[in-house]
Amino acid sequence: MKSMHRRSFIRQTGMLTLGAMASSSAFATFNTEPAKKVRIGIIGVGFRGQDHLELLLKRDDVEVNAIADPQARMLAMADKIIVASGKKKPAVYSNGNYDYQNLLKRDDIDAVIIATPWEWHIEQAIDALNAGKIPGVEVCGAIKLSDCWDIVHASEKTGLPVMILENVNYRRDIMAVLNMVRKGMFGELLHAQGGYEHDLRGVKFNDGVTAYNSGVEFGDKGLSEAAWRTQHSIDRNGELYPTHGLGPVAVMLDINRGNRLTKLSSVSTKSRGLNRYIKNHPKGGINHPNASIQFKLGDIVTTQLQTANGETIVLTHDTSSPRPYNLGFRVQGTNGIWQDHHAGEFNAGLIYFEDKSKSHSWENSEAYMKEYDHPLWKKYEHLAEGAGHGGMDFFVINTFIECIKQKTEFPLDVYDLATWYAITPLSEKSIADGGKLMNIPDFTKGKWKSRKPIFCINPNGDY
Repeated sequence: MKSMHRRSFIRQTGMLTLGAMASSSAFATFNTEPAKKVRIGIIGVGFRGQDHLELLLKRDDVEVNAIADPQARMLAMADKIIVASGKKKPAVYSNGNYDYQNLLKRDDIDAVIIATPWEWHIEQAIDALNAGKIPGVEVCGAIKLSDCWDIVHASEKTGLPVMILENVNYRRDIMAVLNMVRKGMFGELLHAQGGYEHDLRGVKFNDGVTAYNSGVEFGDKGLSEAAWRTQHSIDRNGELYPTHGLGPVAVMLDINRGNRLTKLSSVSTKSRGLNRYIKNHPKGGINHPNASIQFKLGDIVTTQLQTANGETIVLTHDTSSPRPYNLGFRVQGTNGIWQDHHAGEFNAGLIYFEDKSKSHSWENSEAYMKEYDHPLWKKYEHLAEGAGHGGMDFFVINTFIECIKQKTEFPLDVYDLATWYAITPLSEKSIADGGKLMNIPDFTKGKWKSRKPIFCINPNGDY
C-alpha cells in the first residue's frame, strides 16, 4: 500500500460564554465587535464534510466561500447540495492533496471545517492556524503523540482557538445525563465507561459501487473510508477512535477544567473479524487476495484511564465484530448509575438512584430523560430535527459558528483535542509493551487546576 500520508484523501467518515474574549489569546487577533456572518472554507467534502456543508448552507449567518477536495466524485456530490440550497457556488480547490493550502490563502475565510482522513487532521489544522483561520476539526486519534503538542503550540503561538467537532457530546440523552450529573443526582462520580462499538466491516471494505454496497476491497479500489481507514487496521493496534466514548464522560468529569487524565493502560484481543469477513463475503472467499492480509488491530481493544481526582474510565474499541451499534456509556457515582441501551435512544437507557429507585431494581430512564432534558435541546429541537446523527450535528456546528460570531471560548478546545487524540498513540504503546501503564501528558501545563467547566453553561442559553 502507498503511504497513508501520500494517498488521496476523501473524507472522514459548546457551549458557554465567559464574556467577550477579545482580551484573551483565543481571539486576540479579532476586533471586539460580534460578527454578523462567519465566512467558512471546508477542507474535505466527502460524506462527513457534506453533512457539515448541508448544515452550514442552511444558515443565514454563514457564507461557504471555498471547498477543497481532490476527489471529483465527492466534489460533484457536494455541488448538488450547493445547487439545492440556492446559495452561491464556492470556489473549488481540487488540484491534488495540497491544494487546500491555496484555499487557506484567501482573505474571505474566517474559519475552516476539516473533515479529511485521520492522518491529515493535525497538519491541516496547523496550516489553518498559521494562515490565520480558525479550525473546526473532525474527530479521530493522533498518529503520533507529538502531533498533540504541535497543535497546542500552534494554537498558543497564533492566538487562535481550535474546536474539536465531537458531536456525541451533544447527544440528547448524554446532555440530559450531564444535566443530572451537575445537579448532583448521581452523588460524587466514581467511574465512567464509553467507547466505539460499531460494526464497520462493511465500511472498511467496499466494492466501489456505493458507500453501502460492501465488498472486500479497500485502498485504491475502495470508496470513501475504505480508501484509507482499513490501512489503519493493518498497521496499528490500539484505541484508534477514542473521542466518541471519551468526550462526553470527560466533560462530566471536568477533564482539563478542574481535573485531568493521568494514566492509561490498554490491552487487545486477537485479530479475527476482518479476515473472517473477507473469507465469508460473497465477493471475497478464502482465495481472495485480501483474505491473507494480517491485520494488526485487535478485534476488541480495552483501555483503562485514571484521573487526578480519583475516578476511572474504561473505553472499548470494537469495529470488527458482528454486533449492533452501541457506544456502551455508563456513568456511576456514590448515589446512582446510568447506562445507555439500544444505541443511545433517548428513552431507552437504564438508571438507578439509591434515594429514589426501588432497592436493587433498574428503572427505565424515560421519565428522567424527559424531566431533565437539557434546556438547549428544548430550545433548538425544531432546528436540530433532520440534522445528522439524531440532531447532534446541528449542535456541534451551531456551537462552532456562534462562538466565532460572539468571540467566546470554544467549550471543546485545543486542550481537549490534544488530550483525547493522545489516547490513540499512548494505547498503541501500552499494548505493544504488554499493557504497560502510560503517563498522559498535561497539555494545559497546569492550567487545568484553575480552568472552569464551561460546556453547556451559556448564560443566554443560545449555545
